[in-house]
Amino acid sequence: MKTEKPIYRRLWGYAFDPSLSNNIETANFNNLVFKVRWDDYKGKGPVGEYLEIIDYDPASKCFYPPVDLEDINLVANDGLKPSESNPKFHQQMVYAVAMTTIQNFEKALGRWILWSPNLKLDNGKFKDENVPRLRMYPHAFREANAFYNPNKKAILFGYFPAVSENTGTQLPDGLVFTCLSHDIIAHEVTHAILDGINTKLIDQYNPDTLAFHEAFSDIVALFQHFSFKEVIKNQIARTRGDLKSQNLLGELAQQFGHAIGNYGSLRDAIGKVNPLTRKWEPTQPNPNDYQLKTEPHDRGSILVAAIFEAFIQIYKKRVADLFRIASNGSGILPVGELHPDLVNRLATEASRSAQHVLNMCIRALDFLPPVDMNFGDFLRAIITADCELVPDDTENYRVIFIEAFRNRGIYPDGIKTLSVESLRWDKLDTLTPELESQFNFLQGYLKEFLRDKPNAFKNRDEYYKEHRAFREELHRRLYHKFENIKEFESLTGLVFNHDESKKLNIESSTTIPNFPKFFVQSAAFNRRVDFNGTIKNLAVISIIQKRKELIDSKTKERMSFNGGVTLIFDLDSTELLYAIKKDIRDEARLQKRLEYIRNIGNESDDNALRMSFDTNSFYGPFASLHNSKH
Repeated sequence: MKTEKPIYRRLWGYAFDPSLSNNIETANFNNLVFKVRWDDYKGKGPVGEYLEIIDYDPASKCFYPPVDLEDINLVANDGLKPSESNPKFHQQMVYAVAMTTIQNFEKALGRWILWSPNLKLDNGKFKDENVPRLRMYPHAFREANAFYNPNKKAILFGYFPAVSENTGTQLPDGLVFTCLSHDIIAHEVTHAILDGINTKLIDQYNPDTLAFHEAFSDIVALFQHFSFKEVIKNQIARTRGDLKSQNLLGELAQQFGHAIGNYGSLRDAIGKVNPLTRKWEPTQPNPNDYQLKTEPHDRGSILVAAIFEAFIQIYKKRVADLFRIASNGSGILPVGELHPDLVNRLATEASRSAQHVLNMCIRALDFLPPVDMNFGDFLRAIITADCELVPDDTENYRVIFIEAFRNRGIYPDGIKTLSVESLRWDKLDTLTPELESQFNFLQGYLKEFLRDKPNAFKNRDEYYKEHRAFREELHRRLYHKFENIKEFESLTGLVFNHDESKKLNIESSTTIPNFPKFFVQSAAFNRRVDFNGTIKNLAVISIIQKRKELIDSKTKERMSFNGGVTLIFDLDSTELLYAIKKDIRDEARLQKRLEYIRNIGNESDDNALRMSFDTNSFYGPFASLHNSKH
């Protein structure tokens, strides 16, 4: 009889970071076992299908011996036990958390995760090349930092001596390893995943773009805490079910925050420790913050707080009946410890609520415009993606999200009311006869290309090659089919007319004379299960275009101004459902872009923000950002 391969690999790790294992109140749940998808390793390190852990320490000028997770003794013992001093465990921790993060994205999106490709010069043209594995360096440098480098397709983790002032929580001058923090690992891997989904999200296009990258990475790290059963039960019991009060589940990177001299975690979604009183205080939403805060972490914290508030409200709805039963209808729980059965039920609902909110946020990524997105766009994407999967929102979860964003002054552009109907992107019920005729060829191509294989590829490399071939062929066909189609230009916000493109400073194609350049940036094919168990297959295609605009008439400095559209097709009917655009002819948006660029240029004291524009540096856009005071 053939022996079946295991489904999961069990690996020890920290729920938060090593500091909590040295605290009597948290030691009993901080060491836990991660269940990650079983991977046939390509080598020690480990080296798997998605990740390659390379443990070179430049400061010590040495390679640490790689962990062999195929060793029978490690397989039998769920890997190495947690250890701050064992580099092999550091490698295991990085791998376990990174794979957990990848799995969360794949489950919500309904497709494989791909890393952003390399660009190679081939016969005078740049061609993208698949990056099968993200490289991760647990001991890359001696510094209080960790970051994703989009140029190197790598995540580099630093280590550093803790400041000597915080003797109550951290060994003075003891080494702190960022690669041992669940939150830091999940945060950086999310940066890499977002870059693979849409490389334009890194562009510092408006105050929200880098802030969104930071906020979304925090959101993923924060809500992954709720998959740790023992952690949830402990915190539910301690807070008596009130997750809006101070608790570990709403905090990020505890050890790192303490080690660099902050009281409390590096970032906190629901409150923070007052540096004067050293007491925790809940954060009150301020609608003016969104207008005033521009630093990416400060601005991103507004979005994190909005999502966390939505989670709290959803959790409260799900446990309201449990509180009524436990309090005999008064709503006030009796004095004393909660009954273990109540703790278990509350923990289960908290975990389900967190996973539900995280899935809503991840699914929304496919419903964003491909360029120049903002927090309002993200809210609209959340609402639209959820409407597609759950048409009947009987619990008003979408209203909860709207209220949480409204409380923080986040209002999408171009809408009249803050209703679900207004916020949902317009669904294309009918097309003009001319557009119908033009899209018939696209629908035919989708049927031809994707017949019986939305998820039938052998591996991620084949999946990538097929999708690249699809994008290249789609690009070729668009050149020949859509010239001078006004309806198509209006629908997509792109310009295919030569005369107009010349006025807008859009470069012409090098292969087809007098035809403006455009780029089929990405194509993704999702397989999801909706609320009633029906499988829904969607194609998500993004097309972008670029024009050059003058920033300064004296220096003749120019900037790029992008437009683009996300086209979403129902793969089963090949019907076009949505065209989510940022019009390249939008002069008001152009003026906002110019104003933002000029303001950044004048803010010479904001070094981290200005350096984030330099995406071609060795360290990339996130290194200086993560090395700021935040």
